[in-house]
Amino acid sequence: MKAGQWDPKQKKVVINDIPKPEAGPGQFLVKIQSASLCHSDLMMEMRPDYNVTLGHEGVGHIETVDPAAEGKGFKVGDAIGFNYFIGACFECENCMVHNMWCKTGNSRLQGFMVDGYFAEYAVVDWQNAVLLPEVLDMSKTAPLFCAGITAFHAVDSCELKPGQWLAVVGCGGLGQYATQYAKAMGFKVIGIDISDDQLAMAKKVGADATFNSMTNKGYLDEIKKLTDGGCHASAVFAASNPAYAGATKVLRVGGLLMVIGIAPKPLEFSTFDLTTGVYRVKADSTSIPQRMKKAVDFTAKHNIQPDVDFRKIEDLPAMVDQMHSGKAEKRLVVVF
Repeated sequence: MKAGQWDPKQKKVVINDIPKPEAGPGQFLVKIQSASLCHSDLMMEMRPDYNVTLGHEGVGHIETVDPAAEGKGFKVGDAIGFNYFIGACFECENCMVHNMWCKTGNSRLQGFMVDGYFAEYAVVDWQNAVLLPEVLDMSKTAPLFCAGITAFHAVDSCELKPGQWLAVVGCGGLGQYATQYAKAMGFKVIGIDISDDQLAMAKKVGADATFNSMTNKGYLDEIKKLTDGGCHASAVFAASNPAYAGATKVLRVGGLLMVIGIAPKPLEFSTFDLTTGVYRVKADSTSIPQRMKKAVDFTAKHNIQPDVDFRKIEDLPAMVDQMHSGKAEKRLVVVF
């Protein structure tokens, strides 16, 4: 089968013909329908010193079921999405927090440490899968299984009530998903970014107002006036320390800072501001498989899907270059 891999010797993404995998104990063999490119896929330093198939956002149909995975609510032909951990026990105390910390020590990241989803077939642990409602367009649904679910958890955990204000800081793929979820939950949304193109996309998917924090020097005052004192929550989807530095400034007293984007340097918080309630801090992520169904069902109910650019597996090297250069305005998705 064809697979898009990171070749550490050539230091580039290549398309290789590799053996079709087989389902191991408790696994499904999945015929991949689509896989999408995420910014974290560009972190090539996380890969081992041998070829690894890229991709941690994917959906597909079950082709074979290992006997140990039978009777778990899945069958051959089912449309499924899946998280990107494999080898975890999915049930220990640590796995109830995040599968990365599984007590077995066997958890691995697909697309980084072991083969991922930019291939015609992949193997998936049955505990890591969720059935997909028929209303979802399979070709557009791959980004849901990282970006979309992360954005849903972020918004859902913000403790907001309908009519309250959410600042979405970073209006790329994650931010656009978050904007759609927030509007479906009845919140008012302000998009903040330094790219007018990304802000235009945020407006297109429902943002009530948008602000370019680089070119609009008075944006903080404008936000405080528009929201009558500041946003009730601010979710940062940009992997940027300056984004976090500005995110607390758009909050009203007692507002919540939601940490999502992984900044390159540690964040700085004022202990005085925290202890006196100027703002609060929480964080969320793609999280664990047990939380996926709520996100998937909400996505299907409100028909929330991203604006995507469809490609072929042969286009993956160019897709990576496009994302590296910052020219990818839509989610880039390989359809098999």
